[in-house]
Amino acid sequence: MKASVAAVAAVAGVANAAAHAHNHRRAHDMFARRAGLESCVPECTTVWETFYGEPTFIEHGPEPEPTTTEIQTQVQTEIVDILPTPEVEIFPTPGTYSWDATTITVTESTTVCAATATKVGPGTHTFGGVTTVVETSTTVVCPIATETTVDGVITSTIVETTYVCPTPGTYTIGASSSTVTVDETVIVYPVATSYEPGTYTRPAATVTVTATNYVTVCPFEGGPTPAPQPEPQPEPEPEPAPAPAPQKPAEEAPAPTTAETSKPTQEWTASTGLGGNGKDHWAITYTPYTEDAGLCKSRDEVFADIRNIKSLGFDTVRIYSTDCDTLANVGDAAEAEGLKIIIGVFVKEAGCGYSGVHKQQVEELVAWGKWHLVSLAVIGNEAIFGGHCNAGQLKGLIDTCKSIIAGAGYTGPFTTAETVDVWQRDGSVLCDSIDIGGANTHPYFNANTSPSAAGTFVRGQLDIVAKICGKRSISLECGWPTQGNCNGAACPGVAEQAEAIGSIRSSCGEDVVFFTYGKAFWKDPTSCGCEPYFNVEGAF
Repeated sequence: MKASVAAVAAVAGVANAAAHAHNHRRAHDMFARRAGLESCVPECTTVWETFYGEPTFIEHGPEPEPTTTEIQTQVQTEIVDILPTPEVEIFPTPGTYSWDATTITVTESTTVCAATATKVGPGTHTFGGVTTVVETSTTVVCPIATETTVDGVITSTIVETTYVCPTPGTYTIGASSSTVTVDETVIVYPVATSYEPGTYTRPAATVTVTATNYVTVCPFEGGPTPAPQPEPQPEPEPEPAPAPAPQKPAEEAPAPTTAETSKPTQEWTASTGLGGNGKDHWAITYTPYTEDAGLCKSRDEVFADIRNIKSLGFDTVRIYSTDCDTLANVGDAAEAEGLKIIIGVFVKEAGCGYSGVHKQQVEELVAWGKWHLVSLAVIGNEAIFGGHCNAGQLKGLIDTCKSIIAGAGYTGPFTTAETVDVWQRDGSVLCDSIDIGGANTHPYFNANTSPSAAGTFVRGQLDIVAKICGKRSISLECGWPTQGNCNGAACPGVAEQAEAIGSIRSSCGEDVVFFTYGKAFWKDPTSCGCEPYFNVEGAF
């Protein structure tokens, strides 16, 4: 999948606002002051006389008891459940930032707007929405996430929309678009995300930021509470077997053959078509993007690339996604040249749910359906390492994709591509969902590995992953740059690349997918100054 570049951000805030206004009227007594009227008043004298009678006592009754009047009022309180939506963190300046762990318990199934982020470069980009594939004219009713802005406050809400798909095809409903004019930025947008009852935790973390306005999306770990398992019932005691009837001695018979009691687990070895099977190179990664701008290559350009890959001695190409008509162009070219394909579902949405672009890729794979060309299906490329989801969420996506793709006729193995440290930490969660271990093993990023030791390093990494899951492991990305900065003993260069690739080929080439075919000047060099320069064509 085409890597995104760099990071600045537009952040969508999720808010609900309700305004209640109460109007009170106050009655005021109106007093009018009257002006004095002029009149002619005769003079007179007033004589006062006072008469006293017998004293009289007035009896006062007891003071009345105070009374209390109870007035009941009803107050409606709306309790809003907090949900484990991924939290967008923005770091305005370089420095070290920390946050505490947060735990949220969800008590009922809920669908809400959750934030996800995508790095993009210059141009117009479409994102969000719900993707569906229809075979006939169909009316689709579905929830989508939308945004409105009032007084500078961005509010994300879920609305139900009705869309008419007039002809067969793939439709993205409710998507948004944005035009980017800077070299790179991060677009943060809402997606409709469902949460099942369970406990979710965002672990405490400390990060060191080296760029301004750095944006990251922090997902919650955990997931739905598993349904309670029924308690095992004691098995009934078997009835005693009847005594055997006496039999005459039997004639000696040939020794019985041993019946197979269980079908062994499929062993995906190089001899089954997954690997070099004695060759020191068999597979290489390929993305159908132009060298300078990273745009989609034409069909003729793709066919020319695949022919050249075949001439270099490779049997298989690894693709990352279904964009740029990859299945039609690369698939047809590979079929014409007699090559196999490692297909991929590229994960880039927070939470790794089966929705959005993830679902779209699977549906496009199923519609394509040329399983005879496929030697391996890879669900996710560094999804955990890249911070898109945790191991439990990735496992759920792998299991869902396996069910759908296998149900469509694919009978080969499945895996995911992660770094070795992720396998060491999360292998216990992932191993049951994969058929073969898949690791990205770039010796250049180990500061103690010189080009001549690259093969020994990669072989050791694959052995680690194989022991974690008890299954064969292969490297799904392995290369060495021709330009960039030295990383300790690992220095880039044309001669250094040739030495490193030669070391890898001699040590474990039949278990390695080499990275990569073609130049990629559209990529951000990053701090290593090396990302655009992993083209290994010259080493073969």
